Order: sequence, then structure tokens, then C-alpha cells
Amino acid sequence: MRYFLKLSYNGALFHGWQSQPNAVSVQSTIEKALSTVLRTSVPIVGAGRTDTGVNARIMYAHFDVDGEISDEHRFLLSLNRLVGHDIALERIIPVHDKAHARFDATEREYRYFVAFDKNPFLNSFSWHSPSVLDVNVMNDCARILTDITDFTSFAKLHSDARTNICDVREAEWREWINPYGVKGIYFIIRADRFLRNMVRAVVGTLVDAGRGKLTVDGFRDIISAADRCSAGTSMPPQALFLWDIKYDYLDN
Repeated sequence: MRYFLKLSYNGALFHGWQSQPNAVSVQSTIEKALSTVLRTSVPIVGAGRTDTGVNARIMYAHFDVDGEISDEHRFLLSLNRLVGHDIALERIIPVHDKAHARFDATEREYRYFVAFDKNPFLNSFSWHSPSVLDVNVMNDCARILTDITDFTSFAKLHSDARTNICDVREAEWREWINPYGVKGIYFIIRADRFLRNMVRAVVGTLVDAGRGKLTVDGFRDIISAADRCSAGTSMPPQALFLWDIKYDYLDN
């Protein structure tokens, strides 16, 4: 039987989502817990692959088991004891046997948080901007992202992606209301898919525009160049969150 697993995690101590030799990842940590509880090797397939240090407010993964998990509450309780404090396993959802956490996702949303004032309680989950940013110019540039499909200029070099085509449906900077009274903004971007490092590269380029280093026409030129070296620097990972994932057959 196939199940979807809904979870969240703090990415600070993990080398990204995907399992890799000699490194602790979110995927390998959950697989180890599942295999312990079910007493057999249980691979999982995630909805995406976040980079080292990137967080997930919502992530989905699927796994297969022989038979039905009868006590879901007890099952999740056991898993949560094993995965540690930085991963929270929230739900298991029975799905049809062809359901796929990665390929069936219709939309993904990321958010990147920026604080304008230095605050020790926000350092772990936001980026502190040492200078004033022109949010209007940043949004003028961001709107261009919904009119293009080729994101080669923001794609990680030498990646295994078959195509750099993405359908971005929303890209906007908004005011960030946080519990510490610190002024800030966050970038929201929704698309059918994302390339490796794409959001952090987009944000870095938009920040250049906000600092006055790049005009709107210059932003268009970067996109037309289809060259990662022409875009801005990749932003620090701790401020980036995989915020949501949509499926036609799931009620989030």
C-alpha cells in the first residue's frame, strides 16, 4: 500500500533533502526511522530536493508498505521519536498505488525572508539586509518572472535538469509581519517546478536591483543572456522555505 507522508523540517543541520554518502540528509533520517519501525528497508521519494540549510514548512514524500498501517497516531509517534527535533512528521495519507510525491505535484511555493533590523532571534530563519532596499524596483523586476519560461540564467551550472523551462505563476515581495517587531519583507514565488538553486539566485539578483546595482532593463538583459554567470549571487540558505506543495487529489 502506498502512503504520502506530510512533514516539515529545519534544514540547518542537514545536507539537504536527498540522501548522499557520508552526510546526514532529511531523506536518509526518515528512511532510517521508517525502516526501524516497519522492520524492513523502506525507501521514500520526496516532492523535491531542497539544498543544504534550506527549510521546509511543508514537504511530502511517498513510501510503500506491505499491508495497511492500522494505528496512524502510534505510527507517527514512533517515527517522531526517532527522527529528532528538527523534523516533524505530521500525517500519513493513504493514496492510490500510482500516486507520486514528485511527479504529481501541480505547484510548489517558496518564500525567502529578509529582515531590515538586526535581531538575534531571527538570524536562523532570515537574512539581515545591511542596507535599504528599493522594494518597488524589486517588484518591477519580479513581475517579469511570470512572463518568461526559460530560467537558465538562474539555474545551477552542470546540474542534471533536463530542461530549464518553468511556469512561474506568482513572484512578489511583500511586507513581513514577524513577532519581534522587526521590519522586513519576504519574497513569494509559485511555479510548477523549480531548478536547483533557482530561488536563491533569483532573490540575489532582485536584491541587486533593490540596492540600485541593477535596473529593470538590466534584469531583462540577464534573463535574455541565459547565462548563470550574468545573474546575482546565490543568497544564504537559512532564510529560504519550501512553503507549500499542491496536488489535485490532496486537501492540504
